[in-house]
Amino acid sequence: MSLAHAHSIKGRVLDTKNQPIKDVYVSQKGTDNHTHTNALGYFTINDIDTDDTLVFTHVSYQAQELLIINPQTALSIIMQDASVNLDAVVLSNDIDNLSNLVNLNLAIRPVSNSQQLLEVIPGLIIGQHAGGGKAEQIFLRGFDIDHGTDIAINVDGMPVNMVSHAHGQGYADLHFVIPETINTLDYGKGSYDIGVGNFATAGNVSFKTRDVLTENSVQTEIGDFNHQRLLAMAQVVQNKNTSAYVATEFMTFDGPFESPQNFHRLNLFGKMVVDNGTGNVVKLTASHFDSKWDASGQIPQRAVDAGIISRFGAIDDTEGGETSRTNVNVEYSKELSDTEHLYTQAYFSNYDFLLFSNFTFFLEDPINGDQIRQRESRSLYGAKATYVNDFMLNGRKSRFTTGVAVRNDNTTGSELSRTANRRDLLESIQLGDVTETNFSVFSGLNVELNKFKIEAGLRYERFDFTYRNALLTPFETASTTAGVLLPKLKLSYELSPKVHLYLNNGIGTHSNDTRVVLANQVDDILPRSFNSDLGLVTKLSDRLVMNAALWHLYLEQEFVYVGDAGIVEPSGKTRRYGFDYGFQYQLSDYVFLNANLNYAHARSIEEADGQNFIPLAPNWTSNGSLVIKDYKGFNASIGYKYLADRPANEDNSIIAGGYFVADVNASYDITKRLRTGIVVQNLFNVEWNETQFATESRLAGEAAPVEEIHFTPGTPFFVKGTMQFRF
Repeated sequence: MSLAHAHSIKGRVLDTKNQPIKDVYVSQKGTDNHTHTNALGYFTINDIDTDDTLVFTHVSYQAQELLIINPQTALSIIMQDASVNLDAVVLSNDIDNLSNLVNLNLAIRPVSNSQQLLEVIPGLIIGQHAGGGKAEQIFLRGFDIDHGTDIAINVDGMPVNMVSHAHGQGYADLHFVIPETINTLDYGKGSYDIGVGNFATAGNVSFKTRDVLTENSVQTEIGDFNHQRLLAMAQVVQNKNTSAYVATEFMTFDGPFESPQNFHRLNLFGKMVVDNGTGNVVKLTASHFDSKWDASGQIPQRAVDAGIISRFGAIDDTEGGETSRTNVNVEYSKELSDTEHLYTQAYFSNYDFLLFSNFTFFLEDPINGDQIRQRESRSLYGAKATYVNDFMLNGRKSRFTTGVAVRNDNTTGSELSRTANRRDLLESIQLGDVTETNFSVFSGLNVELNKFKIEAGLRYERFDFTYRNALLTPFETASTTAGVLLPKLKLSYELSPKVHLYLNNGIGTHSNDTRVVLANQVDDILPRSFNSDLGLVTKLSDRLVMNAALWHLYLEQEFVYVGDAGIVEPSGKTRRYGFDYGFQYQLSDYVFLNANLNYAHARSIEEADGQNFIPLAPNWTSNGSLVIKDYKGFNASIGYKYLADRPANEDNSIIAGGYFVADVNASYDITKRLRTGIVVQNLFNVEWNETQFATESRLAGEAAPVEEIHFTPGTPFFVKGTMQFRF
């Protein structure tokens, strides 16, 4: 081939539903020349001439070859579905190899609830501790993240985390997501992505919903403990340029508790995509979520040991709550030229939250008890625009990215009060209105130097905090501003086509609660995290991919859970380091195995040795699964999660016990339209504590308080059957 006549060829790759396919590996046969499709399915590959052959591969589609007849013609490629095959995995500096591996697992392993979506991420463990409607507690990289303080989560670019939330900073409730609507996810551990800002200290997760359904379906689930779930999904529009579908979910669950949870949840979701085929794509999503529940709450170990209550009993069974969220999200993508792309977005959420808790029972009030009420109503507005330009810099493939984002949270009636029996108001502790605005700007440059790639970027975050205290007469309004610059540097090297090395360095931040900031309770309004990762991804054989990383994280300010108040408060500087290891292995055309092992050493820097443990920080975690996929209509998986013993207080004198829990999910296609299945949670009926805290409490009649483990028991052996009709 003569480069004098070589061309740049542009094209687009779609599936049989006319939907774009991201991260298709496009290569010139017999050479190292390659590229990947972007989120809209577009690609441009250089140095191609007549009679060259392009090869298109993707792990979920049949590979294709195309002989170039006219290099001047833009290509349109339709790829056919195929069974997932690790043979097609291609490691590259152009894509996020680790996210692609997770999406492999997401594609082959069934997910039965929205919580399990997070546990697809290696090393991430969740736990529920106040009924089915409260956001889960999250553990990752040596962090007890509580409900989201140190992990940034979004769905279709819309943030899930709530700043200055009534219950906890960064509160991230994913229950508004119907799991069957999720198509892919991107994730990162650490603070290395210029496109992600607040809360991305331990990591970030970005979920993408499906643009189109492969089939319509109606599904019902019935199980132990009054578990019922109804799901319906239907494609209502499907033509060349427009697709639209709707989904709805209704669920009830009492749980194994002596006082039933009376949990009810309703989800409604709709999405429309308009794609004119010329690089202009509009996506509109709308959803509504409503949930109510009762809770038995965390119970003290001594009450169980003394026979006062059982493991599934309650000290105060008047806990519980209700919450709702309505979302509207608009995304617009435009291809400005062969190399320039613009991605824009605007979103709105209306959110309500009400929670009753009792952590300490009769410690503060021996007559009425220590129940608290946390409540808020919130309007969340935001917009984001990102410009991407792929170009050649001195003959090197390069990419320039820049963007701007704004988010505004208006919260009214943010409340913490002492109550009794959910009805009687005893004392208002906090009550006021919070307004918080976050403005972000970011830029980055990627340059490929043969097998070496450099990604450098900067992100700037500015916050405006305002709080109107309704407990003061007259109202008192306080405000302040703060900003922080967050540099990022990522280096990757292709040691060989099957071994990729990377070194990531970056600074992230999590904002402090507005009320804490304006009360001058913190030195750092926007404490920074300093992160480093040294890792590799390698394809050891055609069907075996392994990844490993050593990492370090220094955080300028920690948040510590305060059980007697049901809040989090700022603490001091911390340091964490550890390693991650994982693998994906395809044993046959139908059988897949994946697992990971993660270690974290977490300590407070400013405390003396022996007094510097970080409560509930996980040290050893692991999760994995063995999956049978599409074998003569049969699908099955057995998955596990493991969390080791860990310190529950600063001197490690109280231990939060670990656990190993396994689940099974199996289904069989009776006909092409009818599928039946069974899900078994806690297969070995392990007695485990899903969440645990070292809390000082006092029971009725006790002369003195006691500090010990308070826990929420994990679900025992639990079976549910499913039936799905597809059309």
